[in-house]
Amino acid sequence: MITVQYGFSCCVWATMQTENFSIIYGYDGVSFQQHYINRKFNKGLFFSKAHKYRLKCYYTQPGILNNTVNVSRYWKSRKYLHPNRWLESWVRREIQALTQEEDVNVIVHHILGVVDSFLRGCDRSDKPKPPESKREEFRAAVSVAVRPFIAARTERFVNELELFLASGLNTEAYDEVYLQQLGWTTPAATSTHQAAGGESIECTPVVPYLYIFDEDPDETD
Repeated sequence: MITVQYGFSCCVWATMQTENFSIIYGYDGVSFQQHYINRKFNKGLFFSKAHKYRLKCYYTQPGILNNTVNVSRYWKSRKYLHPNRWLESWVRREIQALTQEEDVNVIVHHILGVVDSFLRGCDRSDKPKPPESKREEFRAAVSVAVRPFIAARTERFVNELELFLASGLNTEAYDEVYLQQLGWTTPAATSTHQAAGGESIECTPVVPYLYIFDEDPDETD
């Protein structure tokens, strides 16, 4: 049984004379996740607060929107037949956040090509497939497409992609719903949301299981 969950690594690139420190965690005997702790995200660079928020989401437990977005209904009602014009910008930001690289055009176009090709061909088969089979095949196709670029975060990315597609929302509206569910809309220890029946619900903010930013550059002038 493997019990080691966290590790620390350091590598030095001879050509750049730069040390790269990272935390290795989530090792399951096959794969692991790696977080670089000495990367700087300064003012003026592409890595925005929105990128930070999305990266932090990957350090929280999955399923935060399961009670808000019905992914199964998305496949059963064939909503995938309606193109999502916000998908490209969402995927671009997601991949930028995960890779912490600005130029992700090749990766984004590759992912979008796989998604578009699969969804367009969903109902062209002579023998219609049940919704769950389509969903499983979609997840498998996207996983193969993104795994070379985001490794251990592949499954979580596929989950997030499905949620975004099933929500039918634009990026801004999706972010608002996501932040509300996480309880990150206010800096207080708890936040209050209004239920459909008009009742106030206390929501404890979700705490990421790994802190990835020591400080917010926008708050230090």
